Amino acid sequence: MRQYQVKTIAALERGLRVLRTLQEMRAASLHDLHLATGIPKATLTRILHTCHREGLVWQRLADGAFLPSVSHHWRAPQDHSEWLAEIASPVMEELCERVMWPSVLTVPRLDYMETIDTNSPKAYFDEVVPVAPVGFRSHVLLGASGRAYLSYCPDREREAVLRRLREHDAPGNEYAHDTEWVRRLIQTTRSRGYSTRAPEYDVDGRTSIAVPIRLDAEVLGCVNLTWRKTVMTAQEAARRYLADLRTAAQRIESEAARAGLQPGLSTPPGSPVDAQP
Repeated sequence: MRQYQVKTIAALERGLRVLRTLQEMRAASLHDLHLATGIPKATLTRILHTCHREGLVWQRLADGAFLPSVSHHWRAPQDHSEWLAEIASPVMEELCERVMWPSVLTVPRLDYMETIDTNSPKAYFDEVVPVAPVGFRSHVLLGASGRAYLSYCPDREREAVLRRLREHDAPGNEYAHDTEWVRRLIQTTRSRGYSTRAPEYDVDGRTSIAVPIRLDAEVLGCVNLTWRKTVMTAQEAARRYLADLRTAAQRIESEAARAGLQPGLSTPPGSPVDAQP
């Protein structure tokens, strides 16, 4: 670049330093950024708010961490879950504001479902039973999200998951050997339009209903509503909130399709990363 006899813009330099730090750290709290950059928290808050307005930064629901927007990031994400979390985060926040109960976003792994984002309950009496954290692994055949995934994913994909489960002797995996049980599970889930958690699967004192997030025949992930199980039954929750949950899933699907997100791709087609030689 030519040597121009002008002063640099200090505010812009600070903003770029914050973005560079976020790229290096991948996720950071306000305090983390303060320690890493030396910028006062009040100034950091204004910078982050501005970057969020411009689509350069997003904030994870689960822990309030700030992350660089994948769509403006120079490095490809490890898998499509980073795209999905960014797309789903604001939709899940609006859903929680409407129904007061928290939701959880999960993606399928080899033989389990992994939580990639979640939010806090708006109902004050629900806070005593915390939601599973990011990174939590739920059982595919017992958890609501896993059941939604298996019920709507392609047949060959489902069989691959069941085969992996059959190879390991763990609680719940015995159902993978029972083809009739699996068939009934799929039929029930599809007829209802949602899945429920198995009654015996009590890992956190909660229960939930879940629906898949789909593009064409593929399942990108699942989104659920979860609540303290003593408050109401899954049937009552579905009667009250299923329409809102389905609408949220459809919005996420629409945003994912608009971004060109596809299962198995690290970046959407046409993204800035794809454009690089």
